[in-house]
Amino acid sequence: MHGIAFRFFISAALYVLIGMALRIYMAASGDHAMTPVHAHLNLVGWASMGLFGLYYHNVPGAAQTRLANFHFWVSSIGLWMMVPGIALAITGGPEGLAAGSSFVVIAGMLLFVFIVWRSRGAVSELA
Repeated sequence: MHGIAFRFFISAALYVLIGMALRIYMAASGDHAMTPVHAHLNLVGWASMGLFGLYYHNVPGAAQTRLANFHFWVSSIGLWMMVPGIALAITGGPEGLAAGSSFVVIAGMLLFVFIVWRSRGAVSELA
C-alpha cells in the first residue's frame, strides 16, 4: 500500500489509537463526558478513513487523481475541526466549530461518492 491509500490508512490507524487512548482515559477517570468525541474519532477517523484507504488501494486509477488528494485533505480537515468542536460543545463552549465541521465532513463524503461514481468502470473491471 502506498500513496493516497497509505495516507488514508495510516491516518485511520492513528485516529483509532487516539480514540482508544481517550476511552482508556475516560474509563480510568470515571468521566465519560467525551464519549461523543471518542465515537466520532472511531467512526469518522477509523472506519471512514480506513475504508477510503482500502477503496483507493483497490482502485488505483481513482487514487492517482488530484481529486483523491483533495478528498484526503477535506476529510482530514473536517475531522480535525470536528474533534475539538464536539469537545467544545460538550463543555459548554460555542457549537459553531462542531456544526461547521459537519459540513466539511459531509463535503468529504460527497467527494468520495463522486469519486466512486466516476471510477465505476474501473470497479466493475475488478469483479
